[in-house]
Amino acid sequence: MEYTYLGRTGLKVSRLCLGTMNFGPETDEQEAHRIMDAALDAGINFFDTANVYGGQGHRGRTEEIIGRWFAQGGNRRERVVLATKVYNLMDDPNDGPNAGRGLSAWKIRRHLEGSLRRLQTDHVDLYQMHHIERHATWDEIWGAFEVAVQQGKVSYIGSSNFAGWHIAVAQAAAKERHFLGLVSEQHKYNLLCREPELEVLPAAEAFGIGVIPWSPLAGGLLGRNALNRAGARSARAESAVEQHRGQLEAFAKLCAEVGEHPDTVALAWLLTNPAVTAPIIGPRTLKQFEDSLRVLEVQLSNDVLDKLNEIFPGPGKPAPEAYAW
Repeated sequence: MEYTYLGRTGLKVSRLCLGTMNFGPETDEQEAHRIMDAALDAGINFFDTANVYGGQGHRGRTEEIIGRWFAQGGNRRERVVLATKVYNLMDDPNDGPNAGRGLSAWKIRRHLEGSLRRLQTDHVDLYQMHHIERHATWDEIWGAFEVAVQQGKVSYIGSSNFAGWHIAVAQAAAKERHFLGLVSEQHKYNLLCREPELEVLPAAEAFGIGVIPWSPLAGGLLGRNALNRAGARSARAESAVEQHRGQLEAFAKLCAEVGEHPDTVALAWLLTNPAVTAPIIGPRTLKQFEDSLRVLEVQLSNDVLDKLNEIFPGPGKPAPEAYAW
């Protein structure tokens, strides 16, 4: 297994991050435990979840599944760099008028305690803001996270779905408080979604923040079965396939020439970017997890990378190089 530093911290994490969003809604607990055991056996130490995962009416169920896996012992918790998130509403009537989405100091404290209880642990290694807070001040937000760090309940703070300017403002506010601030940004980034290359990735690199791509396979569009009509597909998924059919067919042809499955190539492409810490893989089955490990053995040639850029053009050069003089 390959490892890299999480941003400019001294913490090393695996180059693949195990995403657990499917644990509960799509993957039963027994299979989820098998996947997590296999991940540890493969050397993957970076696990990502969120307090809201579990499905409507069952928010928190995914954390509970992970907590019961930790409770089996075998140094499972000690071997995992555990990341979870806060921001979304939970199925907790005691939240009252504060049940909505957001990041108040009140909510951060309460929802962190809830996550720790469900995860059956006394600390979270990476506590992530699931989205940007548009009402509370950074003094309130950083103050709440500082307390959590001082109490030993959180080691590092990360963000998710932040714009480049959000990252800059957050880090400036943290610096004023002599606080470490963000160490990672979890962002939608894949061959079909390259807009982050304009602002988010450059901002993350400038501030020493690791990028953790979510949806690296574009919701399955870059997977090995994207063009396979044999499986049942929603109208929305079918529409997405038709919208990108030309690109997907060219991509499938290139992957066949390379001798690798499309999902492997899509993940390998992400790993060539020095801004990327670890893409999140979200297997529903043990077989899917085992297939994803192939990416760590694949090296894409410059010729293949050039062809991928032709099939999936990036958003263009950032300013001022993009200006027409």
